[in-house]
Amino acid sequence: MIRASLDKQPHEVASMFDDVAANYDLTNDVLSLGQDRRWRKEVAKAVAARPGEKVLDLAAGTGTSSLPFAQDGAYVVPCDFSLGMLREGKKRHGWLPLTAGDATRLPFRDGVFDAVTISFGLRNVRETETALREMQRVTRPGGRIVICEFSHPTWAPFRTVYEEYLMRALPPVARAVSSNPDAYVYLAESIQSWPDQPELAAILQRAGWARAAWRNLSGGIVALHRGTKPEA
Repeated sequence: MIRASLDKQPHEVASMFDDVAANYDLTNDVLSLGQDRRWRKEVAKAVAARPGEKVLDLAAGTGTSSLPFAQDGAYVVPCDFSLGMLREGKKRHGWLPLTAGDATRLPFRDGVFDAVTISFGLRNVRETETALREMQRVTRPGGRIVICEFSHPTWAPFRTVYEEYLMRALPPVARAVSSNPDAYVYLAESIQSWPDQPELAAILQRAGWARAAWRNLSGGIVALHRGTKPEA
C-alpha cells in the first residue's frame, strides 16, 4: 500500500507498519529533525494524566508514546493494530499491557478510561468518525480526548516549502534510513490529503465530543485537538 488515495484497508496499513517496526522510532526522529520528541511532550502535557487515572493510548506502536503517562502515575494501555509494532514494543517495554486492537472496534467496555489519546494514527484509520465515536464509547462521561496529528501549516509561504519537503525530500531520506521507504511515500501523501484543523474539529464534534478545540505546533505541521465527553 503506497498511495494515500487507495482505500485504507486495515490489513494493508497494519502490514505496512509491521515492515517498519524495528526502526520506526529512529526513522521518525530523523525525518522530523527531532521535533517528534517535542510533539510527544506536548501530548503528555495536554493529556495531563493524574496518578490512578486510566489512559488509552491508541496507535501506540512500540509503546514509546505511552511511557510519559506511566511516569505520571496513570495506568496506561498501549493499543495498536500492528502486531509487528506490538512485538517490537514487547521487547523494549515488556511490562506495559500492550494490546492489539482496531480503533473502529475497540476491545474495551463502555466508560473505562479517563482519557484517550492517539498520536499520528488517526490519519491511518479508514473511518475517522467511527473511530472517534468508538473512542468516546470507552471514555467515561467528563473524560477527555487528545489527538496529535500532522496537519497543515497556517502560513502560506511556509506551507509551500513544507509540502515540497514532504514530496521531494522525505522519500530519499526515508530510503536511507527505513526498511520500507514506500511507507513514507504513503505518509507524505496521507498528510497532504488529511483534513485541516477546523475540519478535524468539526468531525470531532459530529462524533459527539464537546468543547472541540485545537492548538498548532511547529507552525501547524502538527496540531493538537482536544475534546470532552459530555456528562450523562
